[in-house]
Amino acid sequence: MQLRYAFRLYPDDSQRGALARAFGCARVVFNDAVRAREDARAAGAPFPGAGELSSRLITQAKQTQARSWLGEVSAVVLQQSLRDAETAYKNLFASLKGTRRGARVGAPRFKSRKDNRQSIRFTANARWSITGSGRLNLPKIGAVKVKWSRNLPSAPTSVTVIQDAAGRYFASFVIDTDPDADAVRMPGSGQSIGIDLGLSHFAILSNGTKIDSPRFLRRAEKKLKKAQRELSRKQKGSRNRDKARLKVARAHAQVADARREFHHQLSTQLIRENQAIGVEDLAVKGLARTRLAKSVHDAGWSQFVAMLVYKADRYGRTLIKIGRFEPTSQTCSACGHRDGPKPLDIREWTCPACGTLLDRDINSARNVKRAAGLAVSACGAQVRPEPVLAQRNEAGSLGFPPKAHAA
Repeated sequence: MQLRYAFRLYPDDSQRGALARAFGCARVVFNDAVRAREDARAAGAPFPGAGELSSRLITQAKQTQARSWLGEVSAVVLQQSLRDAETAYKNLFASLKGTRRGARVGAPRFKSRKDNRQSIRFTANARWSITGSGRLNLPKIGAVKVKWSRNLPSAPTSVTVIQDAAGRYFASFVIDTDPDADAVRMPGSGQSIGIDLGLSHFAILSNGTKIDSPRFLRRAEKKLKKAQRELSRKQKGSRNRDKARLKVARAHAQVADARREFHHQLSTQLIRENQAIGVEDLAVKGLARTRLAKSVHDAGWSQFVAMLVYKADRYGRTLIKIGRFEPTSQTCSACGHRDGPKPLDIREWTCPACGTLLDRDINSARNVKRAAGLAVSACGAQVRPEPVLAQRNEAGSLGFPPKAHAA
């Protein structure tokens, strides 16, 4: 499988200027491609192909006085920008046809130099390289200093240079992983576990372990409010406002980086220790519209589960997502008795059927494991509830028949 390895870049002043020119040229070519497509749509003409756009927007544009500065950057950067526009339209059409999974995708928008993220991509054709001293040598930019936090497992196929909202530069390498090396690095395990994600505790495991929620955003809230207040008092268009904006962006970047590092460490630990993992498929978008929105975003459940997904795929683990409507907090994990929903303030209760004292979170984690088919009965057999057909009044909504789903 392909993964990305990101490292911090520290360009000097001349290299910053060269990167700014490359970002600008790639942005202009992308906007020209979107404009050409939109003009063709408005005129009722067929969309221009990739070859026609490359010839018109890059090769011929370099010969004109208005676009002669496109020759100051690598041609590969401009070609990759056209590919990005082509991919954006393919995603749009696939979303309209219903062949693309996930949320609906809108039409590509014009990029701005004020966007929070600027990026350019170099493929092998650009002849970029890593020097003997550990610098990243980019065409028409130079040898940029890299902070190597780890070794690359194999030769990268491409590199993307990114500038984020905080003004930091990163090099993102695309790496093809080696399954044999991954198997040696993380051998198989005979353990399995269920995970219940929450807010008071970030994760509760079926073995009784409770992992506290770091609450990175809540802890940095005072600092963020002060930086945002200083930004609001600066005059628009002034240099002091730009400095204050960078201060706010850096504060948010610190929170995001700390949360991402916590998710990486915890997900790697769980993948290393367990061969199979069960986790609940939470409706994060719905929860983010409630009064708990800030806490839900602070936890970052979606990012954590996404890490579990790709790491399980990489290291040969099994990750099972159970349905979000599974009554994990209503069912006794000891006897299976279901006694209905309970308010959030009830954290412990005694099962009326078997008399077991249940912890709400640990009980839910054990039920997640059971629903994922990872629990083992006394005779050693896998325990998984038998599938039950949906009733007629459950399959549809508002009295309408159920919709047909694409395979």
